[in-house]
Amino acid sequence: MMPGALAAMAAVLLSGRTDWYGRTPYFAMFGALGWSFGGSISYMQVIAYTHSGHSESVLYGFACLFVIGFLWAAPGGVGTALPAVASRDRLTELLGPVSAVLAAWQVEGWLVEPWLHRVGYSLNWFDTDWLGALVALGVGLVLAMARGRVDRATSLILYMAGGWWVGFVILVLVLGLRMTPPRGDNWAGCLGMTVGLFVYCLRTGLPEVARAGVVTGVVGGISFAGASMIKLVAVTSGFVTNWHSVLEQTTGFINGLGVALAMWHLARWSAPVDDRVTSSDARPWAKPLAVAFTLLAIPMVNLKKNAGDWVSAKAVPAEMYGFSAEAWLGLAFAIVAVGLFAVLYRHARRPIAVVPESRLGQGQGLYLLLLAIVVIGNFERILVRFADQRLITEGVIHVNAVICAVLLLLASPSRDQEAASPSPRLEARERPIRWGRLVAVCVAASLLAIFADWAIVRGIYGDRFAGHASLHIRFGPRATVNSPTSPR
Repeated sequence: MMPGALAAMAAVLLSGRTDWYGRTPYFAMFGALGWSFGGSISYMQVIAYTHSGHSESVLYGFACLFVIGFLWAAPGGVGTALPAVASRDRLTELLGPVSAVLAAWQVEGWLVEPWLHRVGYSLNWFDTDWLGALVALGVGLVLAMARGRVDRATSLILYMAGGWWVGFVILVLVLGLRMTPPRGDNWAGCLGMTVGLFVYCLRTGLPEVARAGVVTGVVGGISFAGASMIKLVAVTSGFVTNWHSVLEQTTGFINGLGVALAMWHLARWSAPVDDRVTSSDARPWAKPLAVAFTLLAIPMVNLKKNAGDWVSAKAVPAEMYGFSAEAWLGLAFAIVAVGLFAVLYRHARRPIAVVPESRLGQGQGLYLLLLAIVVIGNFERILVRFADQRLITEGVIHVNAVICAVLLLLASPSRDQEAASPSPRLEARERPIRWGRLVAVCVAASLLAIFADWAIVRGIYGDRFAGHASLHIRFGPRATVNSPTSPR
């Protein structure tokens, strides 16, 4: 979530589109949500296929890494682009259904799943998030019944959750396709969800958002597969470090370029956003909610495991005054939440002096604050068991954070001279997207990248196992796994 929020905010704040600056909290929120789904897809075994030295498995591994990268990045591109195109009413009407789903997922994790486990139910159905998808679908149906119709906001939930089930049922249950048996098959559900998301965009007048999703998805697929190839080339140096971290950071960097490419196109061609309040519900709480999500929910999701790491390293007692370390960390977040909501409430009525008056300044402040929270929080997590190999991760994160902060401020206009918004072309709304050309270019680039990755790795290693991963072979008599035919 954190990289999605930061990438979306950076793209907006450096775009020169003054009409986007005031929407920075929405870009952060929807960007974070869009990029959050891919983390549920199992991929370590797929990476291991590219190390195996078995030609068919290596090619299969790179192809699957492309698929996973696409499914990770495409919803991220849609979430990032949505606030750049949608009207204020359309954007804020999504917050209610989205918040309802997020709240239902919290109830599921805190109450429903523990209860089902206690009464003896196994929730391991092909190691997927089927229960979460079912909960989201149920929330969408309940909202539709409560409102007496399926409106645009609720239909987004139904398209995504329904698409997840269509993908999982057809690909896994009916066709028996397993990407990495016996590991999880969330990829199938995420594929259906992504298709549902594209259908929603195209059917509800958001083709430019769909285009952004395609662009970031293809770049994400090339990125994930290409980063694995780059890692396999780099390990031949003999240098000992955290090479998986190199893969992750390379993937993130190239994904950032994909976001920049998609948002550059939107900044150039999309019409100015409509921030007029045209519905009877002005939703004055919408922007404060997006700010709170950015400064509370995103850090909490990223840092909630810190307490467990501190306890396992014996740096913090597992229990203090009868409460677990996790409970104390949760209490700390709750105290921050109360303080933040009090400040937001006051600022909505009487602006607080520390908050900049300009929309650009407010966006920069939000970006820098989230960046600092996450970087410091991540360093706190690892500090108790820091080792030399962590320099390639935490050290690089520190350097990148400084570079990002400096570039953001140096590339921005001065306080008294915010950049004039570039003039979007008047025909932007009427300019058709050449889907045939776009798809042809994306398919050609994808195939070229996959086969190039395979050829480079085969040229270096041949049939030799590359190491730096467990040996996994997908095909042939030496295959290391067998595909189960029923849920475990």
